[in-house]
Amino acid sequence: MSNLRLINETTASSVSSLSITDIFSADFDIYKLTIYSDGFSGNSALDVRYINSSGSIVTASEYDYARQLLKADTSFSEDRNTNQSFYYTAELGNNGLGQVLYLFNPYSSSSYTFSLFENQAMSGSNGRGGKGITVLTQTNSITGIHLYSDNSGTMTNLKVKTYGLRVDS
Repeated sequence: MSNLRLINETTASSVSSLSITDIFSADFDIYKLTIYSDGFSGNSALDVRYINSSGSIVTASEYDYARQLLKADTSFSEDRNTNQSFYYTAELGNNGLGQVLYLFNPYSSSSYTFSLFENQAMSGSNGRGGKGITVLTQTNSITGIHLYSDNSGTMTNLKVKTYGLRVDS
């Protein structure tokens, strides 16, 4: 029996942003999101913000992240930032994206929300991989996620599945 419980599946087409609300609750401490799109118009990046229990997108400059961009056609690069109003997960190419994002304690109002991510995208014929870690340094209860492209590029056939990770005792 799997410890993953499907909570939500959201699809959208030809959008520059997507908000998914009311997916995190007290039922789980760890969540897994799979994010897939088969294409993007306008090379851009996938950025993330959280949605708090009041339904507002958290835009405060309290996101810290570190990531490594793995490029098939050149050397890797690293990117680290603190006190940002979002976090950056993937370089989006015109040939799609696959990403796994784990969130830890998003619903808890007494701890920070942490995440880990890994992804693979194609920019033309060049592969782009990425991995990273993030933290939202505020203790608000987070109930949803807001995904958007950083230059209003369009994401096509976007599919996001949210799972809760059950821990058996």
